Amino acid sequence: MGSYVPATAAERREMLQAIGMNSEKELYSDVPASMLLDKPLNIPSGMSELEVRAKVEAMAAKNRVYETVLRGAGAYDHYIPSIVKYIPAKEEFLTAYTPYQAEMSQGILQSIFEYQTMICQLTGMDVSNASVYDGATAAAEAAAMCRDRKRTVTLVSATVHPDTINTIRTYCFGTNHELRVVPCKDGRTDPEALKEMLTPDVASMIVQSPNFFGQIEDAKALGEIVHAAKAQYILSFNPISLAILATPKECGADIAVGEGQPLGLPMAWGGPYLGIMTASSRMMRKLPGRIVGETTDDAGNRAYVLSLQAREQHIRREKASSNICSNEALCALTAGLYLATVGPDGLRQVAKQSMAKAHYLADALCAIPGVSLKYSGPFFHEFVTVLPKRDEVLSALDKAGILGGLPVEDGVLWCATEKVTKAQLDKAVAIVKEVLA
Repeated sequence: MGSYVPATAAERREMLQAIGMNSEKELYSDVPASMLLDKPLNIPSGMSELEVRAKVEAMAAKNRVYETVLRGAGAYDHYIPSIVKYIPAKEEFLTAYTPYQAEMSQGILQSIFEYQTMICQLTGMDVSNASVYDGATAAAEAAAMCRDRKRTVTLVSATVHPDTINTIRTYCFGTNHELRVVPCKDGRTDPEALKEMLTPDVASMIVQSPNFFGQIEDAKALGEIVHAAKAQYILSFNPISLAILATPKECGADIAVGEGQPLGLPMAWGGPYLGIMTASSRMMRKLPGRIVGETTDDAGNRAYVLSLQAREQHIRREKASSNICSNEALCALTAGLYLATVGPDGLRQVAKQSMAKAHYLADALCAIPGVSLKYSGPFFHEFVTVLPKRDEVLSALDKAGILGGLPVEDGVLWCATEKVTKAQLDKAVAIVKEVLA
């Protein structure tokens, strides 16, 4: 990497002499010799731009692109307007990162301010930060916000996405805190089990609605149970669903978190994604990351500032409850652009179409002998079916260019978004019917 350092060889020698050293290797004198690299890296030699392009294109050609996607489980195939892809690719946005000299970066600060404003409007919550890595990280960070000296245990519903539960478990392991999983009943959180598990040492309870199985939880009632035990209530949401479902604020959430991928971010083989974090004003100063505010400068012009910065990167770091450093600014910009582009009515249409098509698919599948809904509760745009010959069905769909639902215990988790057409759904159902016949 020496050739990439913006200093000449003579300047580097001068700097080394100033600190009494003759070579860069002496900077690592405290590192054991066994850990030092004493031979070239075992990597291929460099290639020309043309050669690199040909090699990457050959790798990309191995990817399977499905005409129809009937799978969600945390990553959703929504339509992305072209402007939402175009603007974040502009050079002035694409190269932007965390605004360390914040007030010099007025454009970036404004984009974060607009994103935070729209997320608060969407969730009904009082304050939003400038995002964390993904929805699972947001849930784990929210749990950390709620713990104190007396209340150290985190509860999480078994209906929360498994990846989110594992991320929270990893966080708890790292800080030596306990995580307890509340069991489910008929695909939703068991309220009676929750009441029994809300002991005085519980700091928070995490619920996801719609949950991993697509079921819409009775989020308001669960929040009341949690608050009766004087614990904090964390609600994980799908941002698209909030266009037609009750907001986290209406459900009594103290903290609301979610995965921002449905808001204009491509599935992209799993990232980069966007962790949405919002909270009540009472929890604002515990929120990790940054909060951008609007003010005026000395000439009376509108200006943007970092109103609050968490302590994790700056002073008093030993008291910080988080070590989150990035703010996913480019992904937050993309989500803000998506919300601004589709608007409230467009977002409502996306939600309604997704829900309607999922229910159409569920009805059509359950009309096939042997296929039935595993859970009886209301659902948004995902649902689980009992499906005989599961592997054969999914294989037949795959051969027809259809990515079928996700295999889960005793069934298949299906999903439909506004992108899929009635003809595509009918084709998928016909294939399932043919295999089972």
